Amino acid sequence: MDQKQVKLDSVAKDLQQILAGVYSPAQLSALIPKLVKAVGTHAPIEDKKQWVDQNDIMLITYGDSIKQPGQFPLQTLNEFLNQHAQEVLSAVHILPCYPYTSDDGFSVVDYWKINPELGDWSNVQALAKNYDLMFDGVINHISQSSDWFQGYLKGDDKYRHFFTEANPERDYSSVTRPRALPLLTEFETAHGTKHVWTTFSADQIDLNFRTPDVFLKIVELLLFYAEQGATYIRLDAIGFMWKELDTPCIHQPQTHALVQAMRAVMDAAAPHVKLITETNVPHKDNISYFGNGTNEAHLVYQFPLPPLTLHTLQTGSSEKIVEWMDSLEPRTETTTFFNFLASHDGIGVRPVEGILTKQQLDHLLNVVTSNGGRVSYKDNGDGTQSPYELNINYFDAISDLKASDATNLDRFMAAQSILLSLAGVPGIYVHSLLGSGNDLAGLEKLGYNRAINREKLDRETVEAELAQPASRRAQVLARFKQLLNVRKQHRAFAPNASQRIVKIDDQLITLVRGEEVAVAINISSQAVELDTNALLPGIRCDLISGSAVAGVTELKPYQVMWLSK
Repeated sequence: MDQKQVKLDSVAKDLQQILAGVYSPAQLSALIPKLVKAVGTHAPIEDKKQWVDQNDIMLITYGDSIKQPGQFPLQTLNEFLNQHAQEVLSAVHILPCYPYTSDDGFSVVDYWKINPELGDWSNVQALAKNYDLMFDGVINHISQSSDWFQGYLKGDDKYRHFFTEANPERDYSSVTRPRALPLLTEFETAHGTKHVWTTFSADQIDLNFRTPDVFLKIVELLLFYAEQGATYIRLDAIGFMWKELDTPCIHQPQTHALVQAMRAVMDAAAPHVKLITETNVPHKDNISYFGNGTNEAHLVYQFPLPPLTLHTLQTGSSEKIVEWMDSLEPRTETTTFFNFLASHDGIGVRPVEGILTKQQLDHLLNVVTSNGGRVSYKDNGDGTQSPYELNINYFDAISDLKASDATNLDRFMAAQSILLSLAGVPGIYVHSLLGSGNDLAGLEKLGYNRAINREKLDRETVEAELAQPASRRAQVLARFKQLLNVRKQHRAFAPNASQRIVKIDDQLITLVRGEEVAVAINISSQAVELDTNALLPGIRCDLISGSAVAGVTELKPYQVMWLSK
């Protein structure tokens, strides 16, 4: 028996065991051979590195966040990044770039195509020659305009069980609701009036993973993304995959089993591809997607970090964030966090449940609204609503309305330095990298809260601003590049290098990475003295400024030091 067949037999055995609690024996007898065939037809890419290090720094962007007339936006993005940031970025997360009907790409019409307004697969592959790419697997739901759902509506037997029908008379109060919208949507079908499960909106129809053919299609899709250049695949809203009445319908055991099966397939067919789960939920639930450290997600989003960093800078106290950092569990050799502060979505507040008090959360809500932002709410199932996320550009969220522009720039970069210092892979949103502010015009035009941080930038205008060294865009980008270039030179910042929190002063965030570099961040408006020996004995210099440092030193307001022996 050849080596390939041995591998396929091993995958079949693993999938049989993983999926035994999801599908019946009869279903598995039909499904497993199809999954194994999909694995067998995919040739692994041998020259890709298998794990992440300190050089891995990801940009988060829409395919058309930067536009130029007469050019496909994906080509514009490639050219812009090559010109301004290729030296510091290793990867690009292209937010959903497929044909869509709503939710800025997250209501996908066809998973296998590129939105023609952005370009085509050749533009994606050109980008993949310069950067590792993260593709979105928007697999919890699909657009009602998709062939799949249209086939369902027409009574096509192929799609008859691709979606979850439900009785509107049942009690759904136990179901976790991420938005203040109806859970079920009524449709007229060839089989009569049906109420179909729509967790996120009436245009985002939940897929029914109880149907084995749905799971097979998704596995084939993930393998297709690997063939098109994916190094990372983001599993969007993955916690909601499995519906079970009289449960919260989130984080079900079957969901974890399906993620484990995806991991088994990708490990066999495309071992360089890393799965990253997106679950905007409290920390314990979030990290459950690491599984046993080898069998589920390679990375999970570090959702408490954005609101805790905002709380830290807006209160001038590091107490809460330091306590949280100190409580983080060490990761395995092949798992780590995906750290971020800003993204296309808002700043989720569910992840700080049990960390911040109601009074502290209310303070954040007040800051955000005072700084021009909005608050989005979710239904609680009992007729009440509670805050779900804060919608605001992160620069404006961090800003102090009474402070100078220079001080607010320092505050913003102090926040970003927290992101860049912690164990994990950092993800930087395009509007953070370029120092953008609230897009109030876009918010008014489009009418939904998340539009405030999804502005489409004109390349010529941005280039002109970057050409002015005193502009905010130019200063932010220059300071990012300085920090990132230093970070890449030191293995202490590798995602899996050790992290030791040192509690010294509530006005400071202080920690040690890899027992080689000490991090000191002043998150207050006051100068603070620091005994460097209390952090790491033998410190001689600050890697950021290049200055000699020994013994007691002073950090200016919002100053950042990466200290080394």
